[in-house]
Amino acid sequence: MTAAKKTQANPFAFDATKVFGEFDPTKLMGEFDPQKFMGDFQKAFSEYKIPGVDGNIVLESQKKNLEALAQANKVALEGMQAVFKRQAEILSQAMEEMQATFKDLSVAGEPQDKVAQQTDLVKDAVEKALSNMRELAEMAGKSNNEAFETIRARFTESLDEVKAEVLKLKK
Repeated sequence: MTAAKKTQANPFAFDATKVFGEFDPTKLMGEFDPQKFMGDFQKAFSEYKIPGVDGNIVLESQKKNLEALAQANKVALEGMQAVFKRQAEILSQAMEEMQATFKDLSVAGEPQDKVAQQTDLVKDAVEKALSNMRELAEMAGKSNNEAFETIRARFTESLDEVKAEVLKLKK
């Protein structure tokens, strides 16, 4: 091999910021304006007339869909914020506990007692970390379930609306 051999880049490397940029969910939600979207949809839909279909019913249904989507996004965002807040609280608490632990370990004592004390500290720390992980997972799961349920309920309602309109055309 020659000294001029080029190093190959890792083909599996992925920099999400180059694809997605800096992701800010609050900014994203701020840019989502259901009223503007409905205005654009209404304008586009008004150009098309479908015989036997009341355009106002279709527009009202789409408005409900957007409202459900906005509500689901709001619930999901609030859930993310709650998880982030709790993570910050956990980190702060962990730092305080770590300081107290270092203070306790700095006291002179027998080596066997120190090993036993350290073993207990590690055991407690692992149990607390697992408990915190569970708590955060449950918080995120609850938020996701609420957002999902909002979308599921609206989807079901939307299909019922479509069915009712189709059956009206039959008469």
